[in-house]
Amino acid sequence: MDQDWEDRVTAAWATFDDHAEDDVADFRAVIDALADELPADSPLGLFERACAWDSTGHSDRAVPLYREALARGLGEVSGYKGRRAKIQLSSSLRNTGHPEEGVKLLSPELLAPSDELDDAVRATLALCLSSMGRDREGLSLVLGALAPHLPRYQRSMAAYARLLVDPGD
Repeated sequence: MDQDWEDRVTAAWATFDDHAEDDVADFRAVIDALADELPADSPLGLFERACAWDSTGHSDRAVPLYREALARGLGEVSGYKGRRAKIQLSSSLRNTGHPEEGVKLLSPELLAPSDELDDAVRATLALCLSSMGRDREGLSLVLGALAPHLPRYQRSMAAYARLLVDPGD
């Protein structure tokens, strides 16, 4: 899609917090109108609709839209939005009682080329793991993500993170 459309989507999302809890349907209508400008099978429109449902507390409505956006090639249209969709879908799967699917979807992202979403991948994966009773693995991911941001103790926190899942190190 063109930059004007992307800019209007960004502007719409910038107003999200201005919507009261009882008028979130109005916000979804704004996103729907923008998505309607695209071809019906556009993965971008599906993704934005999924985000709007998800952000307004309807993970159950978002899951099929995220799945469809990814199936229609969102990652090829926008690698960044494709990665966001995997993160958000995994979170929604966890919220709807399917954290194991979130783990399966996000685990390969640990090996993907690094970008600004790396910490979000780890945090969401940690939540999915915790929901499955795998708290040590989740804590290891979170500590590993946090360590580089610390002003001191980066090396020791990274080592502690590894030791949580591999005590033989």
